[in-house]
Amino acid sequence: MALRNGGLETARTQEPAQEFRALVEKADRKFSRVRDLPDFGPGPNPARYLNKVFKAYMKVWKFQRENRAKLVGSGLQRWEIGEIASRIGQLYFGQYMRSSEARFLLESYVFYEAIFNRGYFQGGKEFGGVSVRFKELRFYARFLLVALILNRRDVVDLLVDRFKVLVDDSRATFRETNFKEWKQVVQEIVRFVNVDKPLPNARPLRYCAMFDTHPDSLPYVARFHAKKVLKLKDVVLTSYHRNEVKFAEVTLDTYRMLQCLEWEPSGSFYQKHQTEPIENGVHKDFSGTSGLIDINLAADLTDPTLPPNPRKAVLYRPTVTQFISVIATMCEELPPDSIILIYVSSSLGAASSVSAESSGGSRRFSKSKVLLSAAHDQTLSPGDNKKGYLSNYYDNSLCLSPRGIGGSNNLYPGDLLPFTRRPLFLVIDSDNSHAFKAERGEPSALLLSPSRPSFKNPPSVDAIENGSQFTLFLTTPLLAFCQLVGLSAPDRDTDIYGEAENIIANAFAKWEVMLCSSTKIDLVWAQVLPDPFLRRIILRFIFCRAVLYLLHPLNTRDSYMPDCLPHLPGFLSPDAEAVESYIHRLADHLKVSDCFYNT
Repeated sequence: MALRNGGLETARTQEPAQEFRALVEKADRKFSRVRDLPDFGPGPNPARYLNKVFKAYMKVWKFQRENRAKLVGSGLQRWEIGEIASRIGQLYFGQYMRSSEARFLLESYVFYEAIFNRGYFQGGKEFGGVSVRFKELRFYARFLLVALILNRRDVVDLLVDRFKVLVDDSRATFRETNFKEWKQVVQEIVRFVNVDKPLPNARPLRYCAMFDTHPDSLPYVARFHAKKVLKLKDVVLTSYHRNEVKFAEVTLDTYRMLQCLEWEPSGSFYQKHQTEPIENGVHKDFSGTSGLIDINLAADLTDPTLPPNPRKAVLYRPTVTQFISVIATMCEELPPDSIILIYVSSSLGAASSVSAESSGGSRRFSKSKVLLSAAHDQTLSPGDNKKGYLSNYYDNSLCLSPRGIGGSNNLYPGDLLPFTRRPLFLVIDSDNSHAFKAERGEPSALLLSPSRPSFKNPPSVDAIENGSQFTLFLTTPLLAFCQLVGLSAPDRDTDIYGEAENIIANAFAKWEVMLCSSTKIDLVWAQVLPDPFLRRIILRFIFCRAVLYLLHPLNTRDSYMPDCLPHLPGFLSPDAEAVESYIHRLADHLKVSDCFYNT
């Protein structure tokens, strides 16, 4: 009888375990189908598949919570709970990258933080060997990326230290396994963190109403709403430079722009949160196999009053075909009264003649280009002086990727012409940015970087290794100013940097009123000024242009100056009193006035 009861008990224990394994396998199969789906561009819509995967994993999660004791009794390990939670965190992060909704990023952080705090993967190597160790390494890399994008620098520093120790331990414990790639990942994140050092008490990169909204200009901004205005809806971000700073598939430049085009989450998220349940004033013990994670915690950390973030496609080293495909999809789906921002940070691409020699396809393209140009020239009268009308669009290019052959990874100004039928805001950060002045079609807003960066004391390393200077001005103006004149964080007291931020904020407030109250501003700019993200970028461009203008003597300014099309009003030119006075005030405050000229 005892044997029979024991057998029944074993069967009862095995039934939940078998059902649990079946649920996990089903969820994993669904996960493998969506993992490699493109986030943007033509093809299957990931949203339809993602909903099914979320449901499958939530079912697994709920089942293991309700049957935890039986599952533990049948041999469920802590690292298996960690693996499920990591998959859910990965799904949430993927959904954030597709939608730019902050709640998904926060949900991802909640799961990863719980895995880390409860040490789900600790000791996993004793039960699963090197395969579990690889799962743990992947978890650390993903959690680092989420914490980095959320700007949880204290957590990032802690994770980097733990990650380095884990990789070293892996190499010592599993000597027959090659961990060279993980050593490179460690080097990437260490380099990223060392380069991306904010100033003390730096203001957030994301748009924060407390710092970035200027009340005096609000009545003038509101009047634009009586006419047609454009709202930033979609964003395409891509960056490629040789030896650029990056982590995973996020480069330093796209990382900065990504945050610059989002709303700052509720300040409550940056305060201490009691995320661990408490019973009778004592923290619960999670040393056992626990699967308790508050999956609704992120809802309490977001601000429901904030508008949605613009949707962003962050493209890592795309081919030009992929790049254009994403833009085409966004243009097709763009609602009326909306605008797309396209940001490209890159170096000069190969000349079209070189590309023509590299592949048959490029030779055919080059020949077609010449024929098109000739055909257009024949339709012009001899006095039109427009010989080679199309050649300007294909003489120079930007390199988007090391992949491909010939010109397949070169972006020409002419490649963007078809998309000017829809409202575009272009930011080109390149030593060849001025080639994009040839971009015509329907009027678009263009911000073009200087041909070369500026420094009081040129750095000992390639300037691009610290990220693009123009992008830095558009995302963190004070940090860009300090790097320009050779100031680092320890050089000045925290209060001095705080007052410097106030000087810049006062300048932006005044310039914003001047812009928004003007009746002479070009319609292209007037239509985008009501959008807070685009308005802030325009103000920072004005600041950048003025700083660089006053840094260089008149005879060498041209190659160091950014440009914009259409031109902004003359009352905000670099030598205008309302602009120049603030630059000198900032320089005097930071005691670097000797770096700048007076006009």
